[in-house]
Amino acid sequence: MGGIGASGIILLVLIALLLFGPNKLPELGRAFGRTLREFKKGANDLLDDTKDRQANRVDVSPEEAEKPKAERRLPE
Repeated sequence: MGGIGASGIILLVLIALLLFGPNKLPELGRAFGRTLREFKKGANDLLDDTKDRQANRVDVSPEEAEKPKAERRLPE
């Protein structure tokens, strides 16, 4: 698994300059940054929700699980 490397990044920047022009690149960079930031925020929120659900989970014994929910005792 290799990385792109410096020459690959330079090549990508040159191609982007040719395709979009120098005036459009800062706008594209900002949009990409915002998108990446929103993605990270959503992923972190999802992970936090999962951790909260696991922390609030109550394990019951198989005998307790067979009882109706109203009759179950919470572990002490």
